[in-house]
Amino acid sequence: MSDALPILTFEPLLKEVVWGGRALGTRLGKELPPAVPIGESWELVDLEDAESVVADGPLKGRTLAEIMSGGAVELLGGASPAGGRFPLLVKLIDARDVLSVQVHPDEAASLRIGRGARPKTEAWYVIDRDPGAVLYAGLAPGVDRGRFEAHVAAGTVDALLHRIAVEPGDFVFLPSGAVHAIGKGILLAEVQTPSDTTFRVFDWNRLGLDGMPRPLHVAEALESIVFGVEGAPAALPPASGREGVACPYFTFEAVPLAAGTVELLAGEGPLALTHVSGDGAVAIQAAGSFASLGLGRTALVPACRSARVELESASPAMVLAARVPALPAAARSR
Repeated sequence: MSDALPILTFEPLLKEVVWGGRALGTRLGKELPPAVPIGESWELVDLEDAESVVADGPLKGRTLAEIMSGGAVELLGGASPAGGRFPLLVKLIDARDVLSVQVHPDEAASLRIGRGARPKTEAWYVIDRDPGAVLYAGLAPGVDRGRFEAHVAAGTVDALLHRIAVEPGDFVFLPSGAVHAIGKGILLAEVQTPSDTTFRVFDWNRLGLDGMPRPLHVAEALESIVFGVEGAPAALPPASGREGVACPYFTFEAVPLAAGTVELLAGEGPLALTHVSGDGAVAIQAAGSFASLGLGRTALVPACRSARVELESASPAMVLAARVPALPAAARSR
């Protein structure tokens, strides 16, 4: 097992955006460039134009794509890649201001739209929030395509959105086709399928960093929205019994740590671990590989080591665990 892939940690990819702030630095310990609004830290990503790079250890400097190309079986186990890419994307998001109202296509809509559109399903975990902060997830009752188009033309789409008052520790599930937006004053973690296809349908009538309105994608958004589903989309709970969401693409759950050790039985797929609150580092042990996970950092436990993972903390902490499920044996043999 010593020659197998070790537990991996990566350099974050920071994103400057008009709605971003500084909480990724002040709350989660990220080193941010001065005097710019940083809204996202991409913790784990394998896309054509965005690649995670290993931060330390024997594979330092290697990209996730390079590891996939040379060790996909050890990394994924029984899980399936997504278009040849690692099948999970993990972000930390600081919404100093409200994000655009947007939607991601499902597979059928992606095929209709073309131009490289990819399906995207995601889930959020609220790390912290300002008093009264809300998330927007799904549509209010009785909203059909005609009514939605009329509000797009009038610049009043926000009146049609389902609002959720949130507290730290809340999860929200967003399958493809669900209209959504992150409200002002929310710090959260996001797990999603590997896609950067986002269609903005409303941007609160504001200007971007360049002083111009940001582009909207109304036709593509209307092609992607699943109308007739009211309110926040529902998800199954994780099989572990912990708080979180489960779907065919991933399981995303909260793992609270008191002083001591917690054991995770992760199954046959890889496991991403993100430390989102607590003092000090969390120690990870998995089949003879060890890592120290600081606040605001993400570690990837390859499938070859993920059957039994131990987390240990000297003080209370919260770690988020995102698992990629293994395919049934019959599906893997096709």
